[in-house]
Amino acid sequence: MAIKTQHQLSARNREVLQAIVREFIATGEPVASRTVARNRRDHLSAATIRNVMADLVDDGYLEQPPTSAGRIPTPKAVQFYVDNLVPRALPLAEIDRMRAQLPSGSSPVVRAEQTCRILTGLTRNLSITAAIPSMDLVLDRIELLSLGEGRVLFVVVTEDQAVHNKVVVLSEGVTQDDLNTVRNYINHHYSGKALLQARADLEKRLAMESALYDRLLARLKTLYQLGLLEVDASPEVFTEGTSYLLALDAQLTREKLQHLFQALEEKQRVLQLLDLFLNTSQGGVAAHVGLKSVHPALSNFSLIGASVRQSDGALTRIAVLGPMRMNYEKVISAIAFVRDAVSA
Repeated sequence: MAIKTQHQLSARNREVLQAIVREFIATGEPVASRTVARNRRDHLSAATIRNVMADLVDDGYLEQPPTSAGRIPTPKAVQFYVDNLVPRALPLAEIDRMRAQLPSGSSPVVRAEQTCRILTGLTRNLSITAAIPSMDLVLDRIELLSLGEGRVLFVVVTEDQAVHNKVVVLSEGVTQDDLNTVRNYINHHYSGKALLQARADLEKRLAMESALYDRLLARLKTLYQLGLLEVDASPEVFTEGTSYLLALDAQLTREKLQHLFQALEEKQRVLQLLDLFLNTSQGGVAAHVGLKSVHPALSNFSLIGASVRQSDGALTRIAVLGPMRMNYEKVISAIAFVRDAVSA
């Protein structure tokens, strides 16, 4: 038998399926036909409901546990339910509270970290945020500080208000006055320019033979060779709420839980998870039920999230990882609001 899509399901089958998913999310128990029949206003008999449930089993939406006469929804069924869900708006009090917690004027990294805490507090699930810098960061200003014994602190502030620090060691001493002169030169000529463009221009200037006879440019060349105006543009990933996984009834053995925690500690694995499921959700909220393709321990989990492109080209991904029985309405509403707050 060919598997029907959600558009080929009859209206009655769709209603019964949604009722079963709602009941399963609320109770976590297999759903019996008499439970569905009792909650319907059209007084369909339990026998009729059983026939509908049999069709839904054949179509891959329901399955029967070995020890129960009831049915439980498959990830396909929960995905159908989520795709047809109309989330409710959050209460105004919660919206005001979240707005007050989001720092204004801060860097994407700081906002991503705070957003992670807010989502966890609101949804009581594990939250994941990632701040992915633009490959074309723009320089706001630099500071150069002598730390003594030939050590110099590079401070590069980009226009997104992210601060990048690096300590280098010079083979010969340098005075703070020399560093101030270099700082003033860089800020005067390159503030407001893309870092890649600034470094390319500096490299051309320093390649000129005359630079070797100029004290300023000689100092500048030394600092440039040690990585001046180079910043770490790798993504920053934050997770919050792993403790909530311990309280979940998600059929996780101790071994699977350990593997899951290890996976969540690997930044590249988390970025892969976000890229795989949120890459096509620019501007919208994406929901994916059943993540077994990423990790076996995630087969009974769902990921809900969104991607936001900042005005400076940086990308922020926000997501909530929770059990298939999560409160989807609340989580989707929270993601939608935080997405709008982050993009503001």
